[in-house]
Amino acid sequence: MRDEVRPVLVGVGQVRGNRERTVAGAREPLELMLDAVRSAAADAGVPGLLAQADSVATVYVASWAYDEPAARVAARIGARPTRLVDSPVGGQWPSRLVEDAAAAIAAGESRVALIASAEALASVGALRKAGVDPVDAGWSTDPGGPPPYRGTMGAPAMHASGLLPPTRVYPLFENALRHARGETPEQAAASAAELYAAFTAVAAGNDAAWNPQVRTAADIAAVGPGNRMICEPYPLAVNAMPHVDQAAAVIVTSLAAAREAGIAPERIVHIRGGAGADDAGDVVARPGFASSAALASVLDRALAGIDPAELDVVEVYSCFPVVPKLIAAHLGLPLTALAGVTGGHNAFGGPLSSYTLHSYVAVAQRLRAGARLALVHGNGGYLTYEHATVLARDPHPDGYTGDPVPRDTAGAAPPMAAVPDGADVTVETATVEYGRDGAPAQGFLIGRTADGARFAVATAPGDTASAHRLSLFPDGPGGAGREIVGRTVRVTAKDGHAVIEEPA
Repeated sequence: MRDEVRPVLVGVGQVRGNRERTVAGAREPLELMLDAVRSAAADAGVPGLLAQADSVATVYVASWAYDEPAARVAARIGARPTRLVDSPVGGQWPSRLVEDAAAAIAAGESRVALIASAEALASVGALRKAGVDPVDAGWSTDPGGPPPYRGTMGAPAMHASGLLPPTRVYPLFENALRHARGETPEQAAASAAELYAAFTAVAAGNDAAWNPQVRTAADIAAVGPGNRMICEPYPLAVNAMPHVDQAAAVIVTSLAAAREAGIAPERIVHIRGGAGADDAGDVVARPGFASSAALASVLDRALAGIDPAELDVVEVYSCFPVVPKLIAAHLGLPLTALAGVTGGHNAFGGPLSSYTLHSYVAVAQRLRAGARLALVHGNGGYLTYEHATVLARDPHPDGYTGDPVPRDTAGAAPPMAAVPDGADVTVETATVEYGRDGAPAQGFLIGRTADGARFAVATAPGDTASAHRLSLFPDGPGGAGREIVGRTVRVTAKDGHAVIEEPA
């Protein structure tokens, strides 16, 4: 492959801001993003490279509203790109944008591309707590304020059953997976805690990490006032931490452009290519909850011809433990082999759609330090949108081998049923959400009727008796766990919710 169409990553940068959450330290996302962009140019060793960008892309910013942020970034760096991209919501987008940049270079349509992201939810919260309007603190007003939602989130059945917050949905996959593996709640929690403890050790060495404190697996698994249960079986310490101020940027060029710019060979990381896949947007209509067809598709295609054991770095999305658990199982690797080099969504921080761009920063740094081969994975929606790429110190003999157009992996939905009234049903999967008082507050059930049809329903908020009947921990978190998947319960419809009782 000619150097003119061989994509490489040449500059990476990231910043952390206002960890102290002060009003004086509150800076808007665009300014953080520009700091990361300048850092990426400095990392490449060619600050003037930014003005040559013919493509500028930004990841969706959820903490402040901007009209055409990619165009704003281009104007600030003196670039006149022919391609501007502002992504919608989704944790897969950093990986897809890097892949799109690589594919455009491989097609001869681009030479220098910039991808950037930023969030400042910590500062937004600090200003709100102090009663300060961000505009009065100097934040931009075009348009400013809370951004409009740009993405797809949830289908009618999910809305009706309250299955919209990811904190409620991912535990449904976790509990189904645990049951399929024959694990007890304690075993599943212990493996998750071990991985997330490993994440904290990684984050402690990352200058941009939000929580650079090493924690033990026992600490992460222990549910208490500082680590309350969110939705079973996930305590706070294994949930993503979105209230952060973090920004990242990467510069992708052709190998020829990198050489013309005088970029040192040891700074160059090759983008071999990757793959994307989309599953059904309606979680309730998925064929099952113990696997992910989209995830399997991108891993198999991105790693075609590569033995997972050859990977020096496996950097995966970790908004909730079930994602790395599914990846480790599919790759045949021990779960702790997925600790990666960034630090995970809780310890490093989970800046909403942009976490994976930070992964590219950390992976590039590790490859420059001696690693040879790495996998970077991004996840969006509810195990809905997947993308993975392979980076390497050395080029692939065939150059860029990506398969960037996402494949539709949605399987056939099972027969669906209305919420039964006064019927005994089988629990396919379930979770219980806890209040800030540490007590069960609401249950969420996906069940099967006697004839095999699926339905989804929530118990009424405050119906602790019904929530308790769906709980993994009848004596409370910290007590002995029990199996709930596969159990029979009686469902009675009441005012749009369900009362859960013991079967007749």
